[in-house]
Formats: sequence, C-alpha cells, structure tokens
Amino acid sequence: MGGAFEIIVWETRLTKVNTKGTFSKGEGKAVAQRNILRTGAALILALVFLAAAPCPARAAAPRVTSSAAVLVDAGTGQVYFAKNHRVRCEPASLTKLMTAVVALENGNLNDVVTVGSQAAAIAEGTTIDLRKGDKITLDELLQAALICSANDSTVAIAEHVGGSHSQFIDMMNKKAAALGMFGTRYVNTNGYHHPNHYTTAYDLAILTRYALGHPRINELVQTREETVSWLEPEKTRKIGNTNRLLQGLYEGTDGVKTGTTAKAGNCLIASATKDGRRLIAVALNSNDRYRDCINMFDYGFKTLQTVTLIAAGQTAASPAVTGGGSLSVQAVAEKDLQARLDPGDLTGLRQRIDLPEVVPAPIKEGQKLGELVYTLGEQELGRVNLVAGASVPKRSWPSQLWERIFIKT
Repeated sequence: MGGAFEIIVWETRLTKVNTKGTFSKGEGKAVAQRNILRTGAALILALVFLAAAPCPARAAAPRVTSSAAVLVDAGTGQVYFAKNHRVRCEPASLTKLMTAVVALENGNLNDVVTVGSQAAAIAEGTTIDLRKGDKITLDELLQAALICSANDSTVAIAEHVGGSHSQFIDMMNKKAAALGMFGTRYVNTNGYHHPNHYTTAYDLAILTRYALGHPRINELVQTREETVSWLEPEKTRKIGNTNRLLQGLYEGTDGVKTGTTAKAGNCLIASATKDGRRLIAVALNSNDRYRDCINMFDYGFKTLQTVTLIAAGQTAASPAVTGGGSLSVQAVAEKDLQARLDPGDLTGLRQRIDLPEVVPAPIKEGQKLGELVYTLGEQELGRVNLVAGASVPKRSWPSQLWERIFIKT
C-alpha cells in the first residue's frame, strides 16, 4: 500500500517568554490569545472534518510467537510494532553484536591475536576450535563471531581487546549505558546463560541500529559464507551464516544475527531493505523466529503508509510580534516532515507547538522561532523547526512612542 496522507493535528502549546517592546499593557497577550483562538478554531474545524470522514480501521498487528518482539525503522528508530519489548529476556548469541561493536571501537582489526587458555577452553555450542597459542587476526575472529556465532572467538576477542575477559565485559556494559540500553546487563561475551545476563527486545533494536553504522559489521552480518584463516598454524576453516533468512527466505534480507540457548529459546535479530527503507525486527524466545520476523517485515513494508505530518512552508501558528510593523508573524515549517504509520493510528497523532507568545522585532524571513513536535502515544515521530514566513521590520521609535501615548487597549 502506498500513497501519502496530509493531516492536521490536535493540540497547541505556546511557551511564555519575557519580552520588551511597544505593546501597550496587555496588547501582546491579547494578540497572542487571538492567534491561539484562531488556531484553535482551525483545529476544531479539522476535527469536525475528520470526524465526518470515514476513519480507516487499524490493520491487524503482525502475528508473532515470540515472548518479546519489536519492529523498528533502522533510519529513524520509529517503533512500528512492539510486544513486551521492554521486558527482560535472555539474548543468547545476540550478545555477540555488542562484542563486535566494542571490539571494533577499541581494537585494530589487523592485530594478531594470540589465543589464550580461557578462549581455548570454550567447548559449548558453536566454536572454530581455537587452541592455546594459535595466532589469528582480530578481523578473522570477528568474522567467526558474527557469521557462524563461534563462542570461543568472542572470548579471544575479549582477552585481546580488553586485556582480560572481565575488563572487556565492563566495556560492554559501559557501552550499553552510553547507548541508552538501560534494560541490559552483560556478564559474558557470547550469550551463555547466566541469571544476571539479560537485555530487552527494544535495547537490541537500539544496539542493532548503532552497530549497522559500522561498515564492517554491516558487511559481516549479511555474509552467507566465508573462510577463516589462521596465521599460526597455517590453516583455514569454512563457515556459514546461521541466519536462514539470508538463504532466500525473504527478499531484501541483509542481516543480522541468530541466538539460541535452552533458556533463551530461539532468538533472531533480522534486517531487510526495500525501496531504500531498512527495517529491523527482533524476535526473542520464539516458536518460529523466521516466520515472526517475516510477518513483522510484511507489516512494515506492506501495511504502513507514508504520512505528511506537515509540508514545508505550511503555517503552524502565528505568534504576536512586539515592536514590529505587523502585529503577528506566521510560523511555518522549515521543511517537509513525514512518518510511516498504520492508517488506523492517524486519530492518535498529537502535535505540540513550542513557540514564544510574543516575538520581538526585527524578524528575518527564515529565522527560527520554535519547534513543532509530533507524537503517537509516548513515541515522538519527528520534529521540525518553525521559522518566520516573512520578515517583520522593527517599528521606528516615534511610531512606537505615538502608539504608547495614543493607542488604548
């Protein structure tokens, strides 16, 4: 479904500022109030019009079997679908995405890593059979971690980059806090079960949006097959991606990572791109993680429609002007602002206008006056600068004095 809606939304808030100018007592407030009333009348008419028009029903939410899931826009971060997305869950090997981020930002991919005893002792789950004393580059270890989900490679990464496994874990937790992943805590690098190792579907979406900004991570999470090479001893090992969506199950799939343990269940972070839009789907503890992500992608690509929240140059409000050649100035949108929405969510949109009640002259055309913010529920959809639609010159002092003396409110 395509097309674009243009909508008028519901509420206005003018912020008060201290102003000095040539309005007689109460004039600035009166002009501002008249402009608010005009805006209110327009909004009432818009409400009447929308109430009379047929309201599209909200599309059925995507069916998912996951205990927790979320669908977000990779570009804007807008949440399109959520189910228990802030509830703590075990991430399993989705943990390795943070391991990769910290390794890239604190290490050199060309570094030669000498495998220690802790990494060599890892035998549970998928491994690339690292042995103590092996020499292999950090980039090769990163490939193994993200493509085939090798558990021993993440420990080798941690020991090399962090100086010790525990220090690297501390780096992971600090990075999580810096990204705003406040429902996340790490105690290992590979996702093994631990009662204090947890995250949320929403936090994983935050992490994925950030991680995909690293070109090397973005490349590896969509690589189907690769060959890992050792420096000492000289050997190679072919590895394959564990994400079955990359094998043609869903057109446009370009990432990201699987995770599975007995406690966490089947987990998947997936991404797909169509018509220049990239979506991220997170499915935790799922009975069918691939179908869950496909259903979320279908909802995001096929059901959601582009909505023009406000067009460039469109008037949002007309605050009063003090000391100028006119009593008010049009506050217009600096640029187009659009969002992707379920048609049934249109009536839930809210608009907040942050403007001073009175703006002192002179005012230049294009001068920033305030902001216009759109929300849906607790989620901010976007904001745009409100600028002056025209210049307002400052009134001469004789004119201001004349007005003060002879014009009564």
